Amino acid sequence: MTETMRAVRQHSYGAPEVLRLEENVPRPEPMWTEVLVRVHAAGVNPVDCKTRDGGGISPSQGPLPITIGWDVSGTVVEIGGGVTRFAVGDEVYGMINFPRIGGGYAEYVTVDSRQLSPKPESLTHVEAAGVPLVSLTAWQSLVSVGNTGPGTRVLVHGAAGGLGHLAVQIARARGAYVCGTASTDQVELVRSLGADEVFDYTKVRFEEHAHDIDVVVDTVAGENGLRSLKTMRTGGVLVSLPVPPDEATAAEAARLGLRAVSLTVEGDRKDLEDITALINAGALKPIIGNVLPLERADKAHELIETGQAKGKVVLQVI
Repeated sequence: MTETMRAVRQHSYGAPEVLRLEENVPRPEPMWTEVLVRVHAAGVNPVDCKTRDGGGISPSQGPLPITIGWDVSGTVVEIGGGVTRFAVGDEVYGMINFPRIGGGYAEYVTVDSRQLSPKPESLTHVEAAGVPLVSLTAWQSLVSVGNTGPGTRVLVHGAAGGLGHLAVQIARARGAYVCGTASTDQVELVRSLGADEVFDYTKVRFEEHAHDIDVVVDTVAGENGLRSLKTMRTGGVLVSLPVPPDEATAAEAARLGLRAVSLTVEGDRKDLEDITALINAGALKPIIGNVLPLERADKAHELIETGQAKGKVVLQVI
């Protein structure tokens, strides 16, 4: 008899109310190279909302119903054949199955073992679940694309947001000079994360103050991209994360000897291990603003879509 679990599923695409907690959902079984993880907490990200609504990276891969969610932290409870990295009882976290439908909003999920890393010892499962997707995106923007290191000057837009607050800390840990944009009520928070300069976008135009920037991490988009080019020095790179740079921004970047690129995050185990090392060293700490029970996944999505979320939003499963 197949064992069952609770999981949030959707039978159609649409508004947050399509997310429903269901009982007696068949529990997955690990295949070769996979582990079965008992999920303690699942992180919620803007791409979850886009996917739920029918957009995002993987809007219709596989038949409905689906269970979304890519960030999990939990405990290995079963291992498939060929797995050598983990044993039953290990605490793990990671961005799972991306960009395929993740399955993270559930009590159990199967994951390729090499998509996971040991959970940072200093973090709870709730904190760890808020880390993988945004930290990997920030790391790959700053390090893989931007080659951020000592002497680099970085500008992070939305520096107090779920991704931005980690990007500030990663850039700082890499030895960069860090600038950020934030609203009035978030300026001191961004300073406390290690930013050297913080520009209150409600009071000043950042392009009149930031200068000689090598890497821009833009989590806001819109006119920010084109304006950011005015702050940069030759050879710099603008990484636009919500959407690819528009034609005008790309053309102006090329004229100025700059790069304007987009980035789709990859589940790179080595990157996650480097991030874990920063966390264990005390150089990186996620801010968890909202923790809700699994059955309120709809409310978690509303918080993100209405801009009411402060820091990361996480679903507590157990």
